[in-house]
Amino acid sequence: MSKAPAAAGKAPRAWQRMLSGRRLDLLDPSPFDVELEDIAHGLARVARWNGQTKGAHIFSVAQHVLLVEALARAKSPSLDDKLRLAILLHDAAEYVIGDMISPFKAVIGDSYKKVENRLLAAIHLHFGLPAELPNAWVKTIKAADRHAAFLEATRLAGFADTEARKFFGPPPTFSAAIERDYLTPWPASTAAKRFAERVGKLLGPGFSAPPRQPK
Repeated sequence: MSKAPAAAGKAPRAWQRMLSGRRLDLLDPSPFDVELEDIAHGLARVARWNGQTKGAHIFSVAQHVLLVEALARAKSPSLDDKLRLAILLHDAAEYVIGDMISPFKAVIGDSYKKVENRLLAAIHLHFGLPAELPNAWVKTIKAADRHAAFLEATRLAGFADTEARKFFGPPPTFSAAIERDYLTPWPASTAAKRFAERVGKLLGPGFSAPPRQPK
C-alpha cells in the first residue's frame, strides 16, 4: 500500500512523540526534548542482532550497553564516571532510530550516521557530556563494544569463535559473574529499570537536567 502524500506545502513529519510527551525532532534534536525514561523504555525494546538471539526474550540494546560498561569497568576499574556514562549512552540514539545492523549500514552509507550523530550530540548535552566525545573516550568505547559483540555473537547469536574473531577481534578477558549477570536476555521491564538505575547512579544526586521547554 502506498503512503499518503504529505499535505500540500508541508514537509513530511520528521519528529517522534515519546511516551513522556516529549517531541523529538530527528533533523534538529534538542537536549531539552531528551528524557532518561524515554531512552530506557526504548532501548529495552530494541533488539540486538535483529532479534536473532537465543533465549525467551530479545537481547536488548539496554542490556548490551550495560554489558559494554561492565566489561570496560572490569578492564579499567578507575574509569571516570563521565566516561562510564558515555559508554552507557553510546547507543542511546537507537531509542529513536532503532538498532540497524552493520551490513545494512554499509548499504545505505553516511545518511544514517549523520542522523545518529545529531541525536547523540543532543543526548550528550542533556546529560552534561561534551557533544563530541574525546578521541580517547571513543577508542575505549569501541574496544569494549567489540568485546561485548564477541560475547553476544558466540553466546547468543550462533557465531563460532573462529568466525567471531574475524569480525570482532580476539575474545575479552571476563569473569564468570559478567557472563552470569549480563548474557542471559532479560525481560524489557528489567532492562529498562537496570539501565535507568545505572545512569542515575553515575549522574549522582546533584545532576540537574536542562529545564523543560513547552511541548
